[in-house]
Amino acid sequence: MYRKYAKRGLDIITALIGLVFFSPVFIVLAIWIKTDSKGPVIFKQRRVGRNKRVFHIWKFRTMLSDAPRDVATHLLDDPNRYLTNPGRFLRRSSLDELPQLFNILIGQMSLIGPRPALWNQYDLIEERDKYGANAAVPGLTGWAQVHGRDELPIPVKAKLDGEYVNNLSFRLDAACLLKTFKTVPAGVGVVEGSGRGLGAGG
Repeated sequence: MYRKYAKRGLDIITALIGLVFFSPVFIVLAIWIKTDSKGPVIFKQRRVGRNKRVFHIWKFRTMLSDAPRDVATHLLDDPNRYLTNPGRFLRRSSLDELPQLFNILIGQMSLIGPRPALWNQYDLIEERDKYGANAAVPGLTGWAQVHGRDELPIPVKAKLDGEYVNNLSFRLDAACLLKTFKTVPAGVGVVEGSGRGLGAGG
């Protein structure tokens, strides 16, 4: 019952409340990003959704417009070359992910689920296939996110995603959300720099 109906209902309610509550934050961040550097406020990137369907994820732009588009930030040799001033703050606090509330509202994402891989992260996508994790709706936060995030090797990340998908329940979602509040605002597990072999960034 929860997996099939209640989870989606909670996603819609949470996304609507979040959009209303954070609307002043959206305005402030949009002004900061726009006045700091040239380029759009919102950054769109192709990601892999449920059953490996590609969709566009939305984020606040944290990098200069000439930064590589389809490379996870922690895999760049020198990410500081591209990060904007507000971008550093947004990434550490994960506030750059707030526009994904719209992705949740239209059903492309869930509040909790495996973080959507970049379309070209074939190693992560293939590893997730072993655990059935690609069959799940991707999430704003996830079980792997609260257990290491960028620091996790791909096999470990995929295994944690599989554990979540195969044991999905309201209790597990509540535990994941609680851990998110404890770890994500503090920037736990965030890696900005070359980290070959690690899992996908946010």
